[in-house]
Amino acid sequence: MDPLDAVGPAFSRLRRASALNAESPVSRKDMTRTLVLNIVDEGPEHDGQEITVGVVAERLAVDPSVASRMVTDCIAAGYLIRAASQRDGRRTILQMTDDGQGMLAAFRRHQRAAFEFITREWPEGEREQLARLLIKYVDSVAQARGALDA
Repeated sequence: MDPLDAVGPAFSRLRRASALNAESPVSRKDMTRTLVLNIVDEGPEHDGQEITVGVVAERLAVDPSVASRMVTDCIAAGYLIRAASQRDGRRTILQMTDDGQGMLAAFRRHQRAAFEFITREWPEGEREQLARLLIKYVDSVAQARGALDA
């Protein structure tokens, strides 16, 4: 199969395997929570944007009611708080708590451990090359999305 034709199915397999137990299991609930926490942590994509439930829904490509339930779960877990917007007091924005920062840091350690476990037999140069290219790819996805939104 042409490698370019194999990329899509490979990404699907990668998504299904994203919770690999490298050190300790990651629950589905925690996987979902980290999706939301990463969006809040990444912050605005452009001037004037604030992180709201609507932004979470847009970035995850889910219905706003789904995003609302995900955010409510993160708030109940103590990872996020709602706050009044400084731009529009009628709007509610999302902010991460110290517990949310801690949870996200722990998940990122887990992700690194999983990457190191999966690539443990690779030459160091290949591991670093994959990391650089994956980051470049994700940055390009964000740029392409921005170009489509303009």
